[in-house]
Amino acid sequence: MKHLKDYRDREVEYEFGVPIPGRILPPEQWVKTAIKRLPPPGPIDWSAVFGREAPLVLDIGCGNGRFTLASALRRPELNHIGLDILPVVIRYATRRANQRGLSNVRFIVCGGHEFLENYVIPHSVAEIHVYHPQPYKDPEKQHRRLLTPAFLALVHRSLVPGGLFVLQTDNPAYWRYVRPLVDHFFHFQDQEGPWPDMPEGRTRREIYARLKGLPIFRGYGYARQDITDDQARALATTLPPPVFSAEEDRDPLKKGHPRKPHRPKPRGTGRTRRR
Repeated sequence: MKHLKDYRDREVEYEFGVPIPGRILPPEQWVKTAIKRLPPPGPIDWSAVFGREAPLVLDIGCGNGRFTLASALRRPELNHIGLDILPVVIRYATRRANQRGLSNVRFIVCGGHEFLENYVIPHSVAEIHVYHPQPYKDPEKQHRRLLTPAFLALVHRSLVPGGLFVLQTDNPAYWRYVRPLVDHFFHFQDQEGPWPDMPEGRTRREIYARLKGLPIFRGYGYARQDITDDQARALATTLPPPVFSAEEDRDPLKKGHPRKPHRPKPRGTGRTRRR
């Protein structure tokens, strides 16, 4: 069925029948939004990158850029950075931003933890958004999970005083793990129901999950000002790491019956990857 597919109708693109924000402009109005290579680790002067001073919004794990595009179109007075570890999705995001003439956007291939730790000046970012981080159901890949206490401390350090942190996932176990932790770093509250600005979904994953009838867990908060960077970093060392099992309910990427819980291999069989 066409309404469930990705397609283009003249200058408008669709994912699962939902329009991608913005319209494709004539080629003479396209811009370049890719940062193809990051400099050596060190604070980046974003006013030099964008050619202007403006509050900065980070979309960590931006995928193909749906939220970044929408926010940049709706709020042209803000600078936007979208990052993802997958070059293929950044290529999609960059093409779309280029074709929409969004000079207030840049896309980068980079991990979220690495980016905040190595390139962001403390207390310089107005908003940080994280939508549907990979839960890594394979126990040997749990160490790749983004949402750790150390990452939350970095988010707190990166935000301006009272800056906004937005978090969303469709994995119940991930939400049960991270929801109590965010209260240590942010004045956080759950978002009941879809986001008013994009009721059909802020990301491709959210649209897909809703089509599959999966629950969506959303929340937002503001950086606490009653703890210092050093206190946040020390607190992170006392909080539990994300070593929970994310293998529950059904696999959201496949049709069929609920999957069985993961059963670890007996010791001494196979190879174990360590952090």
